[in-house]
Amino acid sequence: MDYNLVNQLRSFTLLYAEDEIGIQNNIFEILDCMFKNIYLAKDGEEAYKLYLEKKPDLIITDIKMPKMSGLELVKKIRESNPKVRVIITSAHTDLEYLLDATELHLVKYIVKPITEEKLSLALKAFIDSFENSTIFNLIPLWVYDESKALVKGPREEFILTKKENIFLKMLLVKGRIITYHEIENILWEETSIMTQNALRLFIKNLRKKLPKNILKNIQGTGYRLNI
Repeated sequence: MDYNLVNQLRSFTLLYAEDEIGIQNNIFEILDCMFKNIYLAKDGEEAYKLYLEKKPDLIITDIKMPKMSGLELVKKIRESNPKVRVIITSAHTDLEYLLDATELHLVKYIVKPITEEKLSLALKAFIDSFENSTIFNLIPLWVYDESKALVKGPREEFILTKKENIFLKMLLVKGRIITYHEIENILWEETSIMTQNALRLFIKNLRKKLPKNILKNIQGTGYRLNI
């Protein structure tokens, strides 16, 4: 797969539900090195329990599974979470399945057999889905416009560098701690090393462009937004 795509996926977590163990193992081998963590389920009930416990960024699920189907699983999740990204896999191409799946706001519907090309297109669609949101409210009177790389406060505006723009968008979209490892993987070039001084300077400059105390350091782990 494309290196840039794989590099982007490494900061996300995945829940993969598939009752056919052979298929699950094959797809897991492809995905294993791409995601931060992968959680495997062999039926819909197990998948839902893992979803509640792990809160993955992406769910890939087969439609037909024991105990709870993929459609039932996603419908149940959608009752409380309309935003989590979902890819459905299925051996079915008939209109009824497609219409049911369409109502669930999927990233992609993959018709089996699952090839690396189909998977790559679906994962690219997953990454691209985050590009739809470009304007975020940080705190009252502070707005971040990702498309313009701009942070606007009540009295001043700040233009972000490319790295700052990517990092702030990642913090907002993922809504969790971004680890030092993720920062190095995504923001630093493959041929360069993220030194402590380089990271310290990067954070210092970014803080000057954000509301006071909004960027919080989690000692020994990484950074998150305090919003």
